[in-house]
Amino acid sequence: MTDSATSTPAATPAAPFGRVLTAMATAFTPDGAVDLEATQRIARHLVDHGHDGLVVSGTTGESPTTTPEEDGDTLAAVRDAVGADIHLVAGVGTNDTRTSVGLAHQARKNGADGVLLVTPYYNKPGQRGILQHFRQVVDAAELPVMLYDVPGRTGSTIALETYEQAIAWDGVVAVKDAVGDFARGVRIRELGYAVYSGDDAANLGWLAHGAVGFVSVVGHVAGDQLRAMVDAYAAGDPATALQVYTRMLPAIDAVMGVANYGATTAKAALQLLGVLDNRRVRSPLVELDDDEVAALRVGLVAAGLLT
Repeated sequence: MTDSATSTPAATPAAPFGRVLTAMATAFTPDGAVDLEATQRIARHLVDHGHDGLVVSGTTGESPTTTPEEDGDTLAAVRDAVGADIHLVAGVGTNDTRTSVGLAHQARKNGADGVLLVTPYYNKPGQRGILQHFRQVVDAAELPVMLYDVPGRTGSTIALETYEQAIAWDGVVAVKDAVGDFARGVRIRELGYAVYSGDDAANLGWLAHGAVGFVSVVGHVAGDQLRAMVDAYAAGDPATALQVYTRMLPAIDAVMGVANYGATTAKAALQLLGVLDNRRVRSPLVELDDDEVAALRVGLVAAGLLT
């Protein structure tokens, strides 16, 4: 596996899963099945545009509505599409520990370099329950683990004390942070975690607070720009990084500003770019309507990502 940290200055924190990752969309056929060929096309598009890592079967991959078998097939197909030198992180987080353990075993067999483990959602376990869940999945994975803290979706937040305990386990190396508290993120980093921004609007701010990179949604259309921003910042040129970020803002607003953003906006954006020929999602999501797609186009044009 290529060490992405070697291309940046020694002072830049190590990035165990690469620096520019997108939680990639999963494509579907007209009858609602996973379209592996189109999903491979998305993966190759991302790698061709600045990415050194991909998250497969995350929330943006519509993991709440895909089966474990589909997740395994998708991961294997993406590995075949991108080769051995791209970091692949498999989403294995669910609200059932047994299911997540099975997904972790499968991820190792199907070519993952690591797993993304979100806090169990809806059933809202306490911190002891979160720790128990994490420990069982970490042990099953036998791969590097990125914890995922997104209370807006899960209804619970990983406590600093929980982070303190989990970092002592073999394999726990990183966190995707979508909490939005920079000071808290610095404290997590000081515990030994590689911190990844989980909020595109906050990407530049996270770099200033010691993050090693991003797990993006906007990366579906702005991978080269994310790469330019992180490379400029790592090279000691925050002014250029700010210029790149500023140019991306219309796209960030357009992709993240829809009520049901994520898979819906990512797929519509990929359709506008010609990577996909449709924007199908699985219920209960609904694809963007024509007015929403028009607004998305305006934002991408304003950011210079579409003509």
